[in-house]
Amino acid sequence: MNVQPDQRHLRLSGALNVRDLGGYATADGGTTQWGRILRAASLHRLDAAEMSLLAERGLATVIDLRRAVELSEAPNPFARVEGMAYHHVSLFDRLAPLELVGSPNLLLDLYRIALSERGAEFASVLNLIAEAPEGAVLFHCTAGKDRTGLIAAILLLVAGVDRDQILADYAMTGPLIAPMLDELVEHARAKGLDVDGFRQLLTCEPATMAGALDELDAAHGGVEAYLASIGVREKTVEKLRARLTAPTLRED
Repeated sequence: MNVQPDQRHLRLSGALNVRDLGGYATADGGTTQWGRILRAASLHRLDAAEMSLLAERGLATVIDLRRAVELSEAPNPFARVEGMAYHHVSLFDRLAPLELVGSPNLLLDLYRIALSERGAEFASVLNLIAEAPEGAVLFHCTAGKDRTGLIAAILLLVAGVDRDQILADYAMTGPLIAPMLDELVEHARAKGLDVDGFRQLLTCEPATMAGALDELDAAHGGVEAYLASIGVREKTVEKLRARLTAPTLRED
């Protein structure tokens, strides 16, 4: 997948917030590789032409992080595409963020709880990425902000990307999902949800992800200690790092 640095955001009419995690500087003086890992919002509105375009540019694996109900309401178009490795892992599953309404840090509390209680699911997603076949891996949720943002942050930490770049990558979602916010709010209203509380979940402030990174350090001993605690093997971490940073990938 040949993506130039000015093409981090892939502009598609059927999906918002599709971005490449390549081109970020790493602690060893290198950079993350282009065309290896993509993050996105929901893909359910992609048409056949845009799906083919992604496949032609190297997409080989899609990991859907949404809940089962989200998947039933907006099916993933890659779920039955021949030659595409498709996986569904409900990263937050039964976590109920609106139960946290009233918290001064609702999103951060959600991230903290997710890291603490959904370790097996985080491990499953990271193992899928590490063991994915040759080609680009794309993971996504509904807005590509929270579930997707946490996975992206962990991957960039593993690659040796510094905090400022990780926070910038997280904050980039804000303007990119602006066109879908009204639709998300109306969907919540139609379901009888607390709309004011729901709006709190749509923010994308760097301080929120900064708090999640602090949580990884303070409560879990850093990203590698956290990954070990949830059952991600050291060899898997090495494969993730290689997928993100190695000039060429080789099969073990």
